[in-house]
Amino acid sequence: MFNHDAVNFQVEKFPLHAWDMDEYMSTGTWTSGLLAVSPEVGMGLRRTDTKEPLAIVSESYNIEQYDTIVDGVEYAIRKSPLDLTGAAFRTNVYGNGSQLMLEATFPAHSMQIGHSKLHPQLFFRTSHNRTWKHNGSVGFFDMHCYNGQWLGDKITYITNRHSKNFNVDEFMAKLGNALEYIAGEGAEEMRRWYVTPVTREQAINLFSKTLAKHQDNVTRKNKPNQVRLSNLMKTFDEENRHIHGKGVYEKYGMRDQGSLWSAYNAATAWSTHTKSREGAALRTLW
Repeated sequence: MFNHDAVNFQVEKFPLHAWDMDEYMSTGTWTSGLLAVSPEVGMGLRRTDTKEPLAIVSESYNIEQYDTIVDGVEYAIRKSPLDLTGAAFRTNVYGNGSQLMLEATFPAHSMQIGHSKLHPQLFFRTSHNRTWKHNGSVGFFDMHCYNGQWLGDKITYITNRHSKNFNVDEFMAKLGNALEYIAGEGAEEMRRWYVTPVTREQAINLFSKTLAKHQDNVTRKNKPNQVRLSNLMKTFDEENRHIHGKGVYEKYGMRDQGSLWSAYNAATAWSTHTKSREGAALRTLW
């Protein structure tokens, strides 16, 4: 599938030092001019093989190695019922490893929609120098670009900063759902979900009775866990903004209606996001 040789390297953080010329000139010893920089100010990021610096990052910067991401994407593709006949995979690495872009096209599942023949495609890009955050989508596209514009139907998306909330398991779950949609595994039902409107009130009612359901220990009555419900609704709103709206060109919270598909994606994201939501168990909503 993808070119593993292109991502066959690791990166690591390393401490930074400042150079004090005056101190060096007064002592004549070069080590006396090196001053340690606090990790709270920043840390360096470099390749472990060449020791080439790629960026200065924060202490909280979360390293996701490229080969881990590529392995996960390939696992989701192999696990799906996709027909890979004629599939094309492109692995683009820029800046000696600073940036990664993955692209895949699955022509065996092309669809005629109106006057256009749309091709199922997967896009994902990330970076080690923070120029690109984790950003990917799967859908039927004529044309796609990473500033949030596309021509076609986007089925799922992922977008996260490096310092917060990116979870490979969640990404793989969303990717797997989208690939099953494309391959026709339950496709008719999923297509109905995509066009079945769900208002925010309906989503709140749905999540309150399922994933956010909680029994109060004092009253012994069932009522929604507000923190969990808030997380679910925030994800629901983000799904609607990116899948049914204008993505980054639309402000958060502008839509009062989404779809059953975006509700399903919100539930999937919550139930698989175990690393960043401590104590969350794997659950099935449907």
